Amino acid sequence: MDQQATGDLSPFRFFTKEQWGKLRADTPLTLSREEVRQLQGMNERVSMDEVVKIYLPLSRLLSFYVDAMQDLFHATEVFLGGRNQKKMPYIIGLAGSVAVGKSTTARILQALLARWPGHPKIDLVPTDGFLLPNAVLEEEGLMDKKGFPESYDVQALLRFLSDVKAGKRNVRAPVYSHFSYDVLPGEFIEVDQPDVLIIEGLNVLQPGRLPKDGEAIPFVSDFFDFSVYLDADEAVIHRWYVERFMQLRETAFKDPNSYFHRYSKVGEQEAEEIAHRIWEQTNLSNLRENILPTRQRADLILAKGQGHAIETVALRKL
Repeated sequence: MDQQATGDLSPFRFFTKEQWGKLRADTPLTLSREEVRQLQGMNERVSMDEVVKIYLPLSRLLSFYVDAMQDLFHATEVFLGGRNQKKMPYIIGLAGSVAVGKSTTARILQALLARWPGHPKIDLVPTDGFLLPNAVLEEEGLMDKKGFPESYDVQALLRFLSDVKAGKRNVRAPVYSHFSYDVLPGEFIEVDQPDVLIIEGLNVLQPGRLPKDGEAIPFVSDFFDFSVYLDADEAVIHRWYVERFMQLRETAFKDPNSYFHRYSKVGEQEAEEIAHRIWEQTNLSNLRENILPTRQRADLILAKGQGHAIETVALRKL
């Protein structure tokens, strides 16, 4: 993002880390250093300074937004003559590239929001579970497109979000294993009327193709009340991906049951070449074609620097 070039025409307001940090006000720090360490992903280091200056102001902002949305929901119910006093789940979408740190951001947000006064129920669902099973991807020739929009069971994801938004009880989302690189049959995350639901995934802001005849076709993002895009320079994400791949080669990949076990048996140089190839052929293409073009659709853009730390924040103007 070129802040100078966008100027007053940008739909966003831009903040440095220090400027954003001042918006924390009196929001309490409810996470310990050890808790933050447990929430961060492989090859990521989230400092307490980042939690205080980035995540606490975001937690404060979201508390305002959730309260305002509930007020709007009840006002609409009154207008329609309804007497429904139940809470409507507030849904937050979190998008970004492979290896940019979405899971860590989602977990930290979940932990902070769950410690608001009143201890609201905060659920987190990754969209990986809605990937088509490997058998289906292989049959349809999509294994090399895993993570692309066409590799998901979008209808199942839309039904899930619709049911959650409608306040239904015990809505189930499938579970994905990065160890076996496949959806786990018979395993589910059960979502039971949360106050806030965080949906984390690569393409959750993807709008799809608009129908020429104006037919109503829902998008995943239609169900979001707030959306976040986690951003970083393309070359930096590439490096993070390769570093994570090499770390996994020395850890999880060594398990004979791992889908990627074969990569633990090759030499270091060959493994690194494989990581670069996977990035360029699959993840980079997905980033350029499908993920990055959705960045401007987000309500908030968190931009990371070389060291995985968030350096700037862009908040959509109301």
